[in-house]
Amino acid sequence: MDLLVVGGGPAGLATALHAARAGLDVAVWEQRAGTVDKACGEGLMPGAVTALAALGVHPPGRDLRGIVYVAGPRRVDADFAAGPGRGVRRTTLHAALREAVLAAGVRIEQRTARRVEQDGNGVSVDGTRAGHLVAADGLHSPIRRALGLGRPRRARPRHGLRRHYVLAPWSDHVEVHWARCAEAYVTPVADHLVGVAVLTTARGSFDDHLAAFPELRERLAGAEPAGPVRGAGPLRQDTSARTAGRVLLVGDAAGYVDALTGEGIALALAQAPAAVRAVTSGDLAGYEREWRRLTRRYRWLTHALLGATRAPPARAALVPLALRLPWLFSATVDALARPAGQHAQASRRSG
Repeated sequence: MDLLVVGGGPAGLATALHAARAGLDVAVWEQRAGTVDKACGEGLMPGAVTALAALGVHPPGRDLRGIVYVAGPRRVDADFAAGPGRGVRRTTLHAALREAVLAAGVRIEQRTARRVEQDGNGVSVDGTRAGHLVAADGLHSPIRRALGLGRPRRARPRHGLRRHYVLAPWSDHVEVHWARCAEAYVTPVADHLVGVAVLTTARGSFDDHLAAFPELRERLAGAEPAGPVRGAGPLRQDTSARTAGRVLLVGDAAGYVDALTGEGIALALAQAPAAVRAVTSGDLAGYEREWRRLTRRYRWLTHALLGATRAPPARAALVPLALRLPWLFSATVDALARPAGQHAQASRRSG
């Protein structure tokens, strides 16, 4: 075949869709059966909604007008200038992409990639031959590790925990609640379902972390949890390169800073067509350049926010600062909402 995609999450499925549209013979290997859940914030930025629509994928959910930062009684909000985002259950998104991939005639096999070998003409994965391999096998990519493309990190790791509640959404914005050692992200994903994700460096159960947000905990009081708590981490994953021979890394496997800005799906959807263009043109070095361009804004902004909020006094000052400088908060949200790789024009100033 022309292309084998290992990993059947959104990054891998989007890559397979773009490959099929480019006329490539492509197959997807995913070790888990059926629809796959994952701990994530589940808020799609407007750029991600646009990218999915271009693929003919329209997952149902709740429209999101913008982002609200909350710290105790203080709140500051900004709407997306690029149109609405969408809160979508991860399983709903996965099912919609999977259906589109199967409709495009792409094979999805429940298989685990164990041994990768390559030469100048192609790649062999457990004896199956392909012209190129895309590794979209997630945050802790075994293929990235086997190729020696990962870089160790010594910084204190951040982890994420997510739980759903059967509750009518009270906002059409993503709420980000700030506490001393954690953030809580509240995303409406259906008419009677909200997702709450906590990001933190501290150890503890979901309920332990929720105690740091008394206003949010009161809002959730009496609501029935829908399903188990899911976790992910460590979030930070550094890579030395995004290609090795005829292998390309896409999505979280290609490197990840943090979920702080909520751009993970948008970045994966932008990397997928870039990887396919590199395969069809034979210019894999071009994918490395394109990856850097597509992720530059995310990497800079996320590093800056993480650095600025590492110390508790700085975290406590973030929302008051956004209230004093609403134009800066709006410009930041506007930048997050734009498609990956597209830089904002002149910022709108208000207040």
